[in-house]
Amino acid sequence: MSDSSNERFRALFDPRGVVVAGASTHPAKFGFVALHNILSCGYAGRVFATNLQGENVLGVATLRSIDELPNDAVDLVVVCTPAATNAALLRACAAKGISAAFVVSGGYAEAGEAGAVAQRELAALADELGILLAGPNGQGVVSTPAGLCAQIVAPYPPAGGISIASQSGNFVASFLNWSTVTGVGVARAVSAGNAASLGVADYLEYYADDASSRVGLAYVEGITDGRAFADRVRAVTARMPVVLVKGGSTDGGAHAAASHTGALAANDKVFDGVCRQIGATRASTIEEAFEAAATFVTQPLPAGPNVVVMTTAGGWGVIAADAITRDRHLVLMPLPPDLVEIIDAFLPPRWSRANPVDLAGGETRDTIPDVLARLASHRDVHSILYLGLGIQANQARLMRAGRFFPDHGIGRVVDYHERQDARFAQAAHDVSAATGKPILTATELAVADPTNAGPRTVRATGRVCYGSADRAVTALGHLYRYSEYLRRRGLA
Repeated sequence: MSDSSNERFRALFDPRGVVVAGASTHPAKFGFVALHNILSCGYAGRVFATNLQGENVLGVATLRSIDELPNDAVDLVVVCTPAATNAALLRACAAKGISAAFVVSGGYAEAGEAGAVAQRELAALADELGILLAGPNGQGVVSTPAGLCAQIVAPYPPAGGISIASQSGNFVASFLNWSTVTGVGVARAVSAGNAASLGVADYLEYYADDASSRVGLAYVEGITDGRAFADRVRAVTARMPVVLVKGGSTDGGAHAAASHTGALAANDKVFDGVCRQIGATRASTIEEAFEAAATFVTQPLPAGPNVVVMTTAGGWGVIAADAITRDRHLVLMPLPPDLVEIIDAFLPPRWSRANPVDLAGGETRDTIPDVLARLASHRDVHSILYLGLGIQANQARLMRAGRFFPDHGIGRVVDYHERQDARFAQAAHDVSAATGKPILTATELAVADPTNAGPRTVRATGRVCYGSADRAVTALGHLYRYSEYLRRRGLA
């Protein structure tokens, strides 16, 4: 990517000033929402807005046109004006030193042939003027390093290392919602819209050069040049993980994609094979895609396929063993004799003596941290799945709600249960950090009761508490396959 291109991306994601063209006093209009979100999320640069009547909007004294802007005070324009006026608007922006434009306006390729012609003309004009054109028909851009929420959808996410590019603005919002609920943060996010000038691959290339971005997460509906897309993403996956989820994988979905963003869906089986060849992680759902990205950004890569399941109840371990076996790449490793002997010292004789390691109800105060540490320290163990976090705190919740609390010694036991699950969650993080091995926690309480001390502490460590063993195994499988891809290419 050239220095000039990087500078224009800087204007999009780290602008020194922003102007909303077409600001409105009506809270339901795009021009109001875009300005509101920029002003509300901590952006420290200068903010301007235009409005034909020169009205005051959210305390901003609007300008009647871009011509009234100070020279070189702004390098990003958020365009909320009608499509027919946007060519003249871009010319005025270029005259004021603006080098990046996010076009929210619709009425382009998604609206038919006349719109497609207007879109091509707008893209050509932006190129001629030296303006980086994002959109049109997009929902905006987020950049947490800049405190920037220049978009017409919510929410504004916590800061972190995931960077998002999507052909659907609403899926940007979906990913940001997952970021908010899990606490695994976002660096950059952009809705590509109709991708007149910039497609998903362009954003991924920028993220690979961006110090704030550690994993790329993308939703795509159509790819006009499959070979070029593959070559560009392959170059990115050599430097950072890329997670892709694709719409239009069925005939019905492909038809919907065409009417949504004017996208031509690529052949799904070909796309799946290409992802494997270029080291991109393909997810089947939005939830799976976000959890894969969150796993990449919060867990170390495993050195091999061997997984040990540690569980406080046998049934959960059986389900996890099934999921690992179905993965076909991960291995539910047999416990070597020396590891069995080590674990024997911490568990009663009735423990499973196999993988999954069923603790058999033999836990004392320190059993779970001690066993986790011994498992992770063994040379043959590459990853651990820990099931059963939060059970004690769940009983504590019932006791807190009961009519006997805090009497009869219940208050003391409730506090103990909650402290224990917090300790166990912290231990999973600490042991993983100390050994450089992934340790994934899974419990339905991550969804059923996010305030439970176990899942809550996992989130506080910056990691994901998965809602089921199956979801954790799926995420771990993605982690392992990317790790293997890097090793095959001599990059790890």
